Amino acid sequence: MDYPLLQNYYIRVYSRISIRNIIWTIISSNITTLIGLGNLFVNLKGCNMDSISEKHIENGKTQFLMVLILGIITVFLSLFAMGQGSSSNLDMMSTINIILGLEAATELQSDIIWKLRFPRILMAIIGGAALAVAGSLMQGCLGNPLVSPLTLGVASGAALGAAFAIVLGVSVLPYSNLAIVANAFFFSLIVVAIIIQLGSLRSISAESYILVGIAITFISGAVVSTMQYFATDAQLSQLAHWSFGSLSRPDLIQVLAISIAVLGLMPTAMKWSWDLNALSIGGDEFAISTGVNPAETRRNMLILSAFMTSVVIAFTGLIGFVGLAAPHMSRLIIGNDYRKLIPCSAIFGAFLMVFADTLGRTLFAPIVIPVGIMLSIIGGPFFMYLLLANRGGKK
Repeated sequence: MDYPLLQNYYIRVYSRISIRNIIWTIISSNITTLIGLGNLFVNLKGCNMDSISEKHIENGKTQFLMVLILGIITVFLSLFAMGQGSSSNLDMMSTINIILGLEAATELQSDIIWKLRFPRILMAIIGGAALAVAGSLMQGCLGNPLVSPLTLGVASGAALGAAFAIVLGVSVLPYSNLAIVANAFFFSLIVVAIIIQLGSLRSISAESYILVGIAITFISGAVVSTMQYFATDAQLSQLAHWSFGSLSRPDLIQVLAISIAVLGLMPTAMKWSWDLNALSIGGDEFAISTGVNPAETRRNMLILSAFMTSVVIAFTGLIGFVGLAAPHMSRLIIGNDYRKLIPCSAIFGAFLMVFADTLGRTLFAPIVIPVGIMLSIIGGPFFMYLLLANRGGKK
């Protein structure tokens, strides 16, 4: 099969990682049960991004059209989601008319749409896009298609911070409504600081980053489990609720702040897309021959993806699979050209998050299933299919 590389902007990726028998990573026994396979990291022999994106669409106009259609679907799905809920249901046209001011709305309808559902849907779009981009960056710089934004231990660090605030009452912002959020974000930044420190070592490899992330997850999980053992029923309930992953926690001001942070980081991700392409074509040797510093690229991309992940999960709790599934879905259309893959992953991530949240709010209404659980239900079968498809492709 012919693989045009630079001239047609399609990148063939040669996976450099050969870590075997890494199947497991957890935050704690209870949290793992709740988020399913969200923190799972598996590296199978012979599984690489070449086999995953081998059958992508090669016509640029068709690629653009499909991504455009996905974006339009996401917009209409978001409008539909803003009209659905346990308290008041509106059809899509009524929702659009109310948003555009073409139809008079009662005070209750206005409050429900603008104060409750709009922040939730915006958080789904921004959070899904951020986690998806973080996942694509990590998969690119580590050369492994089965890693996700949770692989480096950022989520376990956030869970540890939340546990300190909930169980011990220790927070960087004590006596504040943001005590749990601040602690989760602060502890996840500690993980980012560890990544920065590792990046200063010249001999650090992609395998080392992954193994350190697993070590952080083990340590954090042990501490969280110990605190759970001594926690009260109310504290256990609160910690479990945080671990579900929910889009209803941040208010509009917080969602806007998250949006500014995430959108401000997107151009930086696009700036490094050329370097990721060079790193993906032939590994470190090829990247060096093109003037790219592999260690610097890997460090910067991991820091960027870890920070984007921290900003989201500090407010929402643990949400998995978006960062794993969205980049793979994008590769089926775009291939491995990161100049196109990054924005496409963002759109796919937004779609998946909005879809999962809408399904969780309408499937068993008025009961609302947290988006983290819905994504685990949706993502589990997809992840199994991904593993079986790649293993089958090698036979």
